[in-house]
Amino acid sequence: MSTPDFLGQSPGGLAILLIAAFMAGIVRGFSGFGTALVFLPLAAPLLGPFGALLALTIMDVFGPLPNLRRAWKVVDKGDLARLLLGCAAVLPLGLWLLTRVEPEVFRYAVCFLSLSMLVILTLGLRFTGRVGRTMVAAIGGAAGLLGGVAGLPGPAVILFYMSRPLPVEVIRATILLFLFGFDFLLFGYLSGMGRVSSHVFLLGLVLAVPNLLGNWLGGRMFNPEKEKLYRMAAYVVIAFTALFGLPLWG
Repeated sequence: MSTPDFLGQSPGGLAILLIAAFMAGIVRGFSGFGTALVFLPLAAPLLGPFGALLALTIMDVFGPLPNLRRAWKVVDKGDLARLLLGCAAVLPLGLWLLTRVEPEVFRYAVCFLSLSMLVILTLGLRFTGRVGRTMVAAIGGAAGLLGGVAGLPGPAVILFYMSRPLPVEVIRATILLFLFGFDFLLFGYLSGMGRVSSHVFLLGLVLAVPNLLGNWLGGRMFNPEKEKLYRMAAYVVIAFTALFGLPLWG
């Protein structure tokens, strides 16, 4: 007897996606980043590269809503605009490169980028050069390239902003709002490429529910005085999903 499915997913596959969406929301809520780092390694084997990106994009538009108002009050809006402009300019190149690689290569890229970012953060490596407007736009461009080819726009922005002498709330708000804007850019480009399918779109809407709940819970948990604890928790979750998502396990 065949196993009933929902939106193209078996009960086991759907359970994995729902748990991944919830955990990604919690990490995003208290750290300002981590949705793609947690979700993609688990979703890519089930949905493929473009399916995982589309589901992530739809889900992630709703997830950060409880925390947007708080973030908008403290973010440097000029820097945010430069990041998004740089991203918009280079993102199409990243998506074109994604069309040229095999799905397994995408999965390895996602997992190894996630693990590499964790190593850099854990070792405390930081950018110490002069920061100007052009530099901020270039970081946005790097995020666009990585966001297109591996679905991970966050690492470039995260590593850059965590090295800057800014209040933790400003860093968190910048990362959160940049990733929120990236979702709209990615959806627009995927639509233009004809990569938006109705069943994955609906699946993204379903996944938005646990992701929204996770974001709300993570936002309630956030306390600037416990920044180190939140970062460590985020690192553990990201490391687990990256290792679990490696194609080595099948």
